[in-house]
Amino acid sequence: MAKPGYWDDVYRRSPATDVSWFQRDPLRSLELIASTGVGPNDPIVDVGGGASLLAGRLLDRGHTDVTVLDVSADALGIARQELGPRGDQVHWVAQDLLTWKPERRYRLWHDRAVFHFLTEPADQDRYGAVMEAALGADAWVVVATFAEDGPTACSGLPTARYAPDELATHFPSLRVVRVEREEHLTPGGRIQPFTWLLLRS
Repeated sequence: MAKPGYWDDVYRRSPATDVSWFQRDPLRSLELIASTGVGPNDPIVDVGGGASLLAGRLLDRGHTDVTVLDVSADALGIARQELGPRGDQVHWVAQDLLTWKPERRYRLWHDRAVFHFLTEPADQDRYGAVMEAALGADAWVVVATFAEDGPTACSGLPTARYAPDELATHFPSLRVVRVEREEHLTPGGRIQPFTWLLLRS
């Protein structure tokens, strides 16, 4: 795991629009979330959301209960500022996911590009335990990692890579509903293959 402050330093060195995972339009996330039928008042948590524009796009679509969790307070500040006055409509949680103790239950858990940074089994198991504590009944999970032919490192940290079946083994209590592959084009013009899973409790 990265040391405290690591991701703050990443966002201080580079504009949020230049980091490799930046998306102007998080279309794959929005499509998968919409396919679940999760209602506008159902609670959604975006773990590792950082400076992503997803929270604002969810507000645009009428969602009223959106939480964004990230270890980097700087990244969350960027996302909040991007939303202007609407930033007050989002719950912002500056917390390490692996030490987070959810105080409520969510209907949908979204993770784009956090799980693949967890290369140690103990951290992967802890992630699963936190997810279980955060999800209510009849919950959905959207998770995306580097695909099996994706990068072996990102932002100076090693990453795990997953084929869909391999990724699904980390969530044995959930049922795979949909599998997607994405060829993400980074701001620097490189292609990063991602594996996406939509799962249901």
